[in-house]
Amino acid sequence: MGPHPAVAAIRLAVRRVLHDVLTDHAPERAPDQAPDAPSRAPLVLVACSGGADSMALASALAFEAPKLGIRAGGVTVDHGLQSGSDLRADEVVLRLTELGLAPAESVAVTVGRDGGPEAAARDARYAALDATAERHGATAVLLGHTRDDQAETVLLGLARGSGTRSLSGMAAVSGGPGADRRYRRPFLHLDRQTARKACMVQSLPVWDDPHNADPAYTRSRLRHEGLPALEKALGKGVVEALARTAQLSRDDADALDAWAGRAEASVRDAAGLLECAKLYALPPAVRRRILRRAAIEAGAPAGSLFARHIEEIDRLITGWRGQGAINLPGKVVAQRQGGRLVIRQG
Repeated sequence: MGPHPAVAAIRLAVRRVLHDVLTDHAPERAPDQAPDAPSRAPLVLVACSGGADSMALASALAFEAPKLGIRAGGVTVDHGLQSGSDLRADEVVLRLTELGLAPAESVAVTVGRDGGPEAAARDARYAALDATAERHGATAVLLGHTRDDQAETVLLGLARGSGTRSLSGMAAVSGGPGADRRYRRPFLHLDRQTARKACMVQSLPVWDDPHNADPAYTRSRLRHEGLPALEKALGKGVVEALARTAQLSRDDADALDAWAGRAEASVRDAAGLLECAKLYALPPAVRRRILRRAAIEAGAPAGSLFARHIEEIDRLITGWRGQGAINLPGKVVAQRQGGRLVIRQG
């Protein structure tokens, strides 16, 4: 008899991603290896908090990786936000080791305050994962985000009103510094209950982060109050619909980003300045992408640049009445001068 359906589902999801990893990153030969020597097997890490999603992911990686000639390791990040977090991290490392993952380690981080507690913790976590992947030469890092997480991310993007890209949620494949396909999310098409069931039938101990139930955090309120209210009002299937919306929005956003990338050179003059008349002729979705990119290149932090900032710059193109300069995050200034749009450090 085969494995439980939940276990089979998570293993299949991981197997597919590992095949993709092998396709994207053929194992490279070490510089001191002879031409006919075998290449070193690639290393794939799982980022594990000890929760049901990431423990299910770790168990599936430990099962599937050896069959494909892949080394499997794990890392847990100690954010230091709760009493005893270091002990919890040590327990997770022990569980990863018992699954056969090596290396298995914890990394302690200091969480700042920029962007709020959730964003600051996320930034610290990804910085630690990037550094760990670089240190071990890992080909990929697997993350345990599920379809439920994707639905929550879409709703958070909708609340920000930041456009199609914000509605596209989390990508199945995303990058880190110098590695544009480092992060892989095998479970975006699986629900949270499947991962929890897989842990239960395998007798895998899991840790439920109290922050996930703390109403002080926006995502927690959305998870325990917002989504259940939507399902009560609209019926079951809201999570699946939001996940489909994410994929459709991502496809649209990717196409518009590519269009904007091709169009940008055509709206700059010989000195590289943006020409307002040529910008005006572009579709708004394309034009605003060019404006956003120009603002970021001038020094505006991407995470602090919101839709309202881009709309204000856009009015210098579409609603010109002699208005003054627009102040942007990062001490960047946008102003119209002689039919040109100048975006620079103030």
